[in-house]
Amino acid sequence: MGLYNHHASVNKSPHVVPCSDMCGTVVRLGSSVQSSWQVGDRVLSTFNQTHLTGQITAKEMVSGLGLPLPGVLTQYRVFPAYGLVKAPVYLTDEEACTLPIAAVTAWMSVNGMRPLGQNGGEGETVLVQGTGGVSICGLQIAKASGSNVIITSSSETKLERARALGVDHAINYRTQSEWQDEVMKVTSDHGADIIFETGGALTLKRSFDCVAFGGLINCIGYLSGKEDAPGDRTNVNVLALRRNVTLKGILNGPKDRFEEMLAFYEKHGIHPVVDKVFAFEESKEALQYLYKGGHFGKVVIKVADQ
Repeated sequence: MGLYNHHASVNKSPHVVPCSDMCGTVVRLGSSVQSSWQVGDRVLSTFNQTHLTGQITAKEMVSGLGLPLPGVLTQYRVFPAYGLVKAPVYLTDEEACTLPIAAVTAWMSVNGMRPLGQNGGEGETVLVQGTGGVSICGLQIAKASGSNVIITSSSETKLERARALGVDHAINYRTQSEWQDEVMKVTSDHGADIIFETGGALTLKRSFDCVAFGGLINCIGYLSGKEDAPGDRTNVNVLALRRNVTLKGILNGPKDRFEEMLAFYEKHGIHPVVDKVFAFEESKEALQYLYKGGHFGKVVIKVADQ
């Protein structure tokens, strides 16, 4: 649709291999590779291959899988040794392959403002918007951290599934259009300490209306568009000042935070939620299914059997 144009480094070639996160098996090592990897190891890709630690910069942005680098929707791919991490033993391939993008993004949304190795969340309230991959990963991470979690969705069926995962408050934004008021109500006017802002133009103002003083709004996506609704032009500067809010753009995270997250997942036995698995020949249908937004958790393509 021509909408993936927000990175200056995007390769315009129509031949780029899509998809950005995978679980695979090492089948060969280069003759010059000096690392602990061995043939047969189960591995996960990192999204921005050269982003190993700290804040991402322009030089790491050009190493993103799927664009501008070729992605992972392929049976074989050559990776640099530093561009992989060990897959958790207790997870299936289908579960593990969901972690590099959605889970790391969720992890950075919850813990990115904390120093490496200092995970927190107990007693905090986390608001996740919708039931896509990042939001469901955020729900699971936040609950394992001891946080109270609020989720929004337009589907009662999805909200019931979220309740089964332990969500504390579920809000249907179809029947409760002023959902930000409900967030304030269930938090006794405290607001949400951390917000997963995935809606964009039509939800950001509401997020500002229900964030706690000193809270964090993570800008993750823009499913409702990039342009503000008519008549909703309050300056973001004013909105941020009103409650001393931090507005943070989240673009995945570095390799060391990914490995930190994997240790947390293993400690708490977290199993990512896989909505549906498609065969390689059904890749187009998988992308269409994802675009329609009916999924709960992650959509997976199984490229090949081992």
